[in-house]
Amino acid sequence: MNVTLPDGSRLDLPEGATGHDAAAAIGPGLAKAAVAVRVGDEIRDLARALDDDDAIQIITPKSGDDYLYVMRHSAAHVMAEAVQTVVPGAKFGFGPPIDDGFYYDFDLPRPLTEDDFPAIEAEIARIVAAKAPFQRTVMSMADARAYFAERDDPYKVDQVDELERQGETEVSLYRQRDFVDLCRGPHVQDSGRIGPVKLQSVAGAYWRGSEKNPQLTRLYATAFTSAKDLEAHMARLEQARANDHRRLGRDLDLFHFDDMGPGFPFFLPKGMAVVNGIKAAVRDELTGMDYDEIQTPTMLNVDLWKTSGHWENYRENMYFSEVEEQQFAIKPMNCPGACLVYRSRRHSYRDLPIRYAEFGHVHRHELSGVLHGLFRVRAFTQDDAHVFCRLDQVKDEVNAVLDLTDRFYAKFGFDEVSLKLSTRPEKATGTPEMWDAAEEALRDALGDREYGLKVGDGAFYGPKIDFQVTDVMGRSWQLGTCQLDFYLPERFDLAYTTADDTEERPVMIHRAITGSIERFLGILIENTGGDFPLWLAPVQARVLPVSDRHHGYAEAVRARLRAEGLRVEVDARSESIGRRIRDGELSKTPYLLIVGDKEAEAGTASARARHKGDQGAMGLDDLAARLAAEATPPGS
Repeated sequence: MNVTLPDGSRLDLPEGATGHDAAAAIGPGLAKAAVAVRVGDEIRDLARALDDDDAIQIITPKSGDDYLYVMRHSAAHVMAEAVQTVVPGAKFGFGPPIDDGFYYDFDLPRPLTEDDFPAIEAEIARIVAAKAPFQRTVMSMADARAYFAERDDPYKVDQVDELERQGETEVSLYRQRDFVDLCRGPHVQDSGRIGPVKLQSVAGAYWRGSEKNPQLTRLYATAFTSAKDLEAHMARLEQARANDHRRLGRDLDLFHFDDMGPGFPFFLPKGMAVVNGIKAAVRDELTGMDYDEIQTPTMLNVDLWKTSGHWENYRENMYFSEVEEQQFAIKPMNCPGACLVYRSRRHSYRDLPIRYAEFGHVHRHELSGVLHGLFRVRAFTQDDAHVFCRLDQVKDEVNAVLDLTDRFYAKFGFDEVSLKLSTRPEKATGTPEMWDAAEEALRDALGDREYGLKVGDGAFYGPKIDFQVTDVMGRSWQLGTCQLDFYLPERFDLAYTTADDTEERPVMIHRAITGSIERFLGILIENTGGDFPLWLAPVQARVLPVSDRHHGYAEAVRARLRAEGLRVEVDARSESIGRRIRDGELSKTPYLLIVGDKEAEAGTASARARHKGDQGAMGLDDLAARLAAEATPPGS
């Protein structure tokens, strides 16, 4: 049989040859380094047989993310075995690799704490040193169910039952030493191929993510190719902890969470200054792109959500209320409201494209266990837009969104942007023909741009392009999205009049740049460490009078700068000037303006710029002009 290598060449192999056989046929060095094989879009164990005409790629420690995925998956199993040794009686949930690491869920007879980490890490080291082979076994559903029932492992029995309901007829199990788990794989050949492992944290997690199920203990860890890579990662984590937006949000008086509204952020005055700066940056872009801003109601009759498909596909994430014996829902998304706005008027083909923008405040129910600062909340504001256009206009409109996101992210210091195309999910509405047409239209719009593929990750009503940025710590964040939708125009009976006086359905494009203002702010805080550029800083300058008699002049300086639209405050506390300078630096204020007798007499202020130090005495007009120029957003 023949397989195809990444360079397009063909490799002749005997029938039944494995990934390891393919690596050996290429060369003994590759066979020694190989840990797995990619076959098309699937990564497999080296021991599995290949088929004729397979397109393959041998995975080695130099293969980047593919290697880390396989190695960390194997490390998760080793960690589970170690926990089983340290805490006898443990039962096992899921244990997948994730971004930057892996986790495993356990049902334990006693609480697990960080005090257990040294013993677990020592046991992991022993398993790795033993070079225990990973052995794959395939069982029928009945045999697998009986096997795990005999081992008194109810979570694995439940997994087998769920897979059988999905139509599976057999499952694979993996064993290393005495540990066995239900698993699709892939894994490295033996535990000795696992790099250095570091346990990180313990959290709670419901079985299958439902609060109706038992709460398990989730143990997070990571593994890297080398100790050097692990140390670099731990240094990045330390920086991430220092930049944690929850701590900085509190310390810088940006936002607050209260027990009266778990998951519902309260923005303080300084936080609102940053939020309004983000919104202004969005509006600045949209003004030049002929968007019209709208606002739609927060609560609408459930019949709307039945029409839109949210009732069927999303109601477990929605909040409801009853008004005059009618059931209403608080909106989790803005798109149905935009459809009603479009439908409220007749439209001609000459009107299209119509671009509606909205800062829509939406509510979605999230389990309390997954709430996380501004990153995972129950109420947030989307910088949403919905474009209604003809099919022949889709490519230009999507390309305009792609260009918009490039400009917008660069404005905030995110220069590295990657694109992901997400295709039809399992829980999808509309016909296959609608989906095929929508996916093809997005591929056509992407053209020669580089993009990754996220199979089955589209919205329930249409495929999408997601935008990911990389922060200063090398972390990737998904921000904006551009979604193509043939479904909602059909459900809402949207139409426009053509040149020959017939009616056609418009295509609907859903677009958000930040994703949500709240999450974008959280990412921005962590990316900058709360050290915002002058144009975005909540307080752009702080005036520090040397003594009580200089308060009046300090207020005059503040008034002069505020006349230029700058955000300025006076720190007239009785603390020493040195203490107030230090506090100003800790608050990350871009400019500290010190005024005493000399400055009051000369009509100046002694300026200290953050990161640049003493700027000397400056006349108020010159100072106001300088700060006003620096406070202009990039690209404005």
